[in-house]
Amino acid sequence: MSRDTVVAGRYAKALYSAAVEKGITLQVEEELKTVVEVLHNDHEVKRFILAPRISQSDKLKVLRSVLEDKLSPTVLNTVELLVSRGRTDIFADLLETYIKIEGDALGIGDATVYSAYSLSEDEKTAVAAEFGQLVNRTIRVKNVVDESVLGGLKVVIGDTLYDGSLSGKLERLEKSFNDKHRR
Repeated sequence: MSRDTVVAGRYAKALYSAAVEKGITLQVEEELKTVVEVLHNDHEVKRFILAPRISQSDKLKVLRSVLEDKLSPTVLNTVELLVSRGRTDIFADLLETYIKIEGDALGIGDATVYSAYSLSEDEKTAVAAEFGQLVNRTIRVKNVVDESVLGGLKVVIGDTLYDGSLSGKLERLEKSFNDKHRR
C-alpha cells in the first residue's frame, strides 16, 4: 500500500466521521466525485492549483470563491486543507477510500457492469437486485459499454469479477480445450 493511499485513508476516515455527524454522507460522496472530476479533467484548474508562482493563500481565496456555493463546508474545508498542504494528488484515493468506508457502514456496494450495449433502468435494477442478494448489500450499478463482452455481462464488485459474458465463456472453453490437449 502506497504512502499516499495510507494518507488518503486517514483523511477519508476523518471526512466520513464529520459527514456522519452532520448526516450528509451521500452528499459528501457526490461532492467529492465532482471535485475529483474537476481536478482530473479540467486542465485549467489543474494548472492553476499546481502553479508554483501562485501563493497558497491566493489559490485558497479563488477556490473558496468558486466552490463555496457548490460544496458543503465539510468538503470545502477538506479541499482547502489538501490544497494548502500540496496534497491534491490524493483526491482520487480519498474518494475511493471514502466510498469504501461509506459502503461498509451503510451496506452499499458499487458494481461496475460491463455489457455490449447500454442497459435500461429495468435491467440495471434487475442486476442490482440479483447481485445485492449475492453479496448481501444494496448495489448501485454503473454501466460501462464494452463491445468486447459480445453478450452477457461482466460485473465487478470490489475486487471480485463475476464474468457471465460470452467472451469470458469462450475464453474458458478455449482454456479447457488447451488443457485437455496438453495431457
